[in-house]
Amino acid sequence: MGKLYVIGVGPGDPELLTLKAVRIIKESPVICVPKGREEGSSLALSIVERAVPLDGKEIIEAHFPMRKTKKQGQGASGKWQERQGAEEKDELNNKWNEIAETILNRLRKGSDVAFLTLGDPAIYSTFYYLYDKLNTLHPGLNTEILPGVSSITSSAASAKISLGLADEKIAILPANYMGDLRSALETFDTVVLMKVHKVFDEVVKLLDEMDLLDRAAYISRAGMDDEKVFHNIRDAGPEDLNYFSMVIVKK
Repeated sequence: MGKLYVIGVGPGDPELLTLKAVRIIKESPVICVPKGREEGSSLALSIVERAVPLDGKEIIEAHFPMRKTKKQGQGASGKWQERQGAEEKDELNNKWNEIAETILNRLRKGSDVAFLTLGDPAIYSTFYYLYDKLNTLHPGLNTEILPGVSSITSSAASAKISLGLADEKIAILPANYMGDLRSALETFDTVVLMKVHKVFDEVVKLLDEMDLLDRAAYISRAGMDDEKVFHNIRDAGPEDLNYFSMVIVKK
């Protein structure tokens, strides 16, 4: 039975790959990479390809269809959404099982598999959905998880911001938790808001209301070649907003 390695490849700069990550990738005959869309390319794979020769390795591109179901409505519309949610849940479950079986097939043949994931595997990584499936199908699976540089720490480094000193409190929130943001900003010394592109205007409005605009930095595509850092969040325009975006508020 082979061994499964889960490798955090960092936010985008191949030079941020750890020495151990490079070694394990070189030694693994099978590389598994996640993709958000079937027709798209894997960012994690593109990072590694700039640092490690992958000639002769089997590359498994795993499409992870991440769909979310909104809160159910009432009446006929709500019932339709409920049915749609159940269908999507079944589709997702089938896809997770398919990917898990593909990986287990290679492991059972004695091949080590390196599963690549952006940033650090412990922070909002798709892999942990798959990890549950793998352990259900094969309890006691030999797995090693290699940490990587997260987009959070990469953003803080680029903006030259300390996330926490002494007994300061830190909060990390995905942007879809806008309802919790005011409370977090009131309670914590540092607040990191991830994937803010869809709610950027609402974030700026709230920061203005709380007199925190001057304490907020906006970072776009941290660690990538086209990274942008705005120490004054007011300077960020619509063209600077994208999925890989982050706001750090340091009081």
